[in-house]
Amino acid sequence: MNTISAEWTKLWSVRSTWWSLLAGVLLMAATAGQLAIYAANANTNDDPADDAGIVTVGSIVIGSVELTQYAVLALGLLVITSEFTSGTIRTTLQCTPSRGRVLLAKAVVTGAVTFALGLLLGAVGALVARPVLGRWGAAPAGGTVGDVLAVATYLALVGVLALGLGAALRSAVLTLTVLVATLMIVPLSLQEPDIAVLNRIADAFPGVAGGHFLAGDTDPYPAPVGFLLLAGWAGAALLLGRAALRRRDA
Repeated sequence: MNTISAEWTKLWSVRSTWWSLLAGVLLMAATAGQLAIYAANANTNDDPADDAGIVTVGSIVIGSVELTQYAVLALGLLVITSEFTSGTIRTTLQCTPSRGRVLLAKAVVTGAVTFALGLLLGAVGALVARPVLGRWGAAPAGGTVGDVLAVATYLALVGVLALGLGAALRSAVLTLTVLVATLMIVPLSLQEPDIAVLNRIADAFPGVAGGHFLAGDTDPYPAPVGFLLLAGWAGAALLLGRAALRRRDA
């Protein structure tokens, strides 16, 4: 508990945490508003082919995550890469020699904070989208709450994924590059030829799996499988980070 308490204090004592939170809120508000405008305009323009019909607020929130998640990724990776940059990781490891325990404490704090942030972002997105959608929007209580919880869960897992990769790679820029490639560029490149075997490989990547989880898909696999795949990536990243911390000097 002392290690978790220390990590909690460190997280809130640096400006990057507050800037990441602010960036996430602003990105969610802007993206949700924009997507809601698109949905409303599609139903009122002169082209009936793009009519979306009634759109749920939860779907707008989920659609906004694709961009908003990068503020959360920044928060997750900076939890540890900032310590390597500043050299404070040496003090951290002197206070808690067990590197696995340090990383676990960071993961607990990061997961808790990004989950809570996800709830906040989901609420912000819903509050922005509902009035913009107007008569073209619907906000069933159960469905909206479920979508917000799914968003919070997704963001907590990608936050931990970013932490694990940050521990392994140590560089914020390199970690962010690998995250963007893993979450978006590589799976999109695999899907582009529309070849069945490549599509199946892409479906195993964390961003695609998380998308299936958020959308509640049944094809190519049910939403719980998407959750398990994403959680597996987050767990594997933590193991990779732990191995790197044990093998290399701080």
